[in-house]
Amino acid sequence: MIWRIGIFLWIAVTMTVALLFAPLVPVLHETTRVLYFHIPAAWVTVVALGWSMLQSALYLWKRDLKYDDHAAAAAELGLIFCVAATVSGSLWAKAMWGSYWNWDPRETSIFFILLLYGAYLALRASIEGDEKRARLSAVYSLVAFVAVPPLMFIVPRIYSTLHPDPIINPQGKIDMDPLIRECFFSMLIGFTFLFAWLQKLRVRVARLERRFAAEV
Repeated sequence: MIWRIGIFLWIAVTMTVALLFAPLVPVLHETTRVLYFHIPAAWVTVVALGWSMLQSALYLWKRDLKYDDHAAAAAELGLIFCVAATVSGSLWAKAMWGSYWNWDPRETSIFFILLLYGAYLALRASIEGDEKRARLSAVYSLVAFVAVPPLMFIVPRIYSTLHPDPIINPQGKIDMDPLIRECFFSMLIGFTFLFAWLQKLRVRVARLERRFAAEV
């Protein structure tokens, strides 16, 4: 219980410092504040979908439904954080480019990820039987995640983009004001622990749902 409260306090304190005391980036101006939501949400999207892929592989290896529970929960949460990254990115785009959606390479990439994992959840919902659902979903998860790193990290760097420069510059250094950098990484940590807590909670709910369905 204490560590859960700690997660929310960590995020709340970090956001207070970021919003009230951290300086604004000259090019981004007031939209700098979106940085503390948008990139951590995108980061957790990759972490969650990667965790789903790993748990899917473990299910195919050991055929234990507990791994399927973790894979499904992580995919659901990854999709939620992906939506959060997309919405915050759209707000950023509206302020910077005058339009919520511009089919910029980064926007297009995250749109395809939403489609991929929306299809994953649709697949799960359409299959009867726990074992069959787990098996087919695991295979889909392994194949789908192959596209995630290229879509998130490679494609947007190949094509011309309106998106602000990456956090890590071409010299491999993090070019940020020290306070912005501390708040940014603090939010990455906070969002990661938030995902871990939500993942644990969603897995518990999934197991209760299966137990209830078996009793009925």
